Amino acid sequence: MITVDPAPEAGTEARTGSTPVRAPRKRKRQWLPYLLLLPVVVAELLIHIIPMVIGVGMSFLELTQFYVRNWTAAPAAGVGNYRFVLQFDEASGKALLHSFWTTVQFTVIVLALSWALAMAAAIWTQHAFRGRGLVRTIFLVPYALPVFASVITWSFMLQRDNGMVNHVLVDQLHLTDERPFWLIGDNSFWALIVVEVWRLWPFAFLALTAGMSSIPAEQYEAAAIDGAGVLRSVRWVTLPNLRSVNQVLLLVLFLWTFNEFTVPYTFFGKSAPEQADLISMHIYQNSFVTWNFGTGSAMSVLLLLFLLAVTAVYLLLTRKKDVDA
Repeated sequence: MITVDPAPEAGTEARTGSTPVRAPRKRKRQWLPYLLLLPVVVAELLIHIIPMVIGVGMSFLELTQFYVRNWTAAPAAGVGNYRFVLQFDEASGKALLHSFWTTVQFTVIVLALSWALAMAAAIWTQHAFRGRGLVRTIFLVPYALPVFASVITWSFMLQRDNGMVNHVLVDQLHLTDERPFWLIGDNSFWALIVVEVWRLWPFAFLALTAGMSSIPAEQYEAAAIDGAGVLRSVRWVTLPNLRSVNQVLLLVLFLWTFNEFTVPYTFFGKSAPEQADLISMHIYQNSFVTWNFGTGSAMSVLLLLFLLAVTAVYLLLTRKKDVDA
């Protein structure tokens, strides 16, 4: 005989101690993370995504000074702007190619010098000594200073007639008889490199110092017992432990340096010397000096595609090395 239990009376949950599930509160908890992320998503859209999409659209328009007030009325150019900037047998294409190779050389030199200086400084300050905190603070001063203030100070120091650099080299050390020009000609490229390295290497030093702090001291002790010196300890202990840090650091430094605009613009104004014509300044001149925003947007899109391709290849290679290791 089958018996059916009667329905529970009211208040049974209270007597047995069971608590009913409250669905509305659970839904609120599910939406809370998305609600907290909403301001960041909106800011990202307004600052990066939407301007980037507009820039891509502008690259397909004949947008000149005549259509700045109402750029949506500019006639369509199709891929004409891309054809114009990629004609390397013409003046515009040659100028873009020259600017690109100048930027590549600039980036490689700055990246190598910044990482080498930062690595040497991080190794030197890795172990405790008297005054290490003060030394680290002094090393980080260039990174803490405002960019415009520091670069303007460098521009005054590099003046030909009354700059401090020429005063030391010519008047104090007597290394040369004539006062060189540092902000024009071939010297402008090397002056730009010096200032960029001076600005960037403290960030690399900070990242490498943070990475070295997580390396166990027992590994260095074991290397010392095996007879390894300073160089071998760096080769077999420090660098392998900093692999992940260096992977991110080199990529960030590459992107920052290749896109550098503040330093050359503060140094040279609207027109940089041919020897220091970085790609960012070249795009600026074609966009805001000649008022050809369509061409400048096409150059910006090509630069974006190049950086995305380099980043993708770099991440694939580093990931493959990690898998093999």
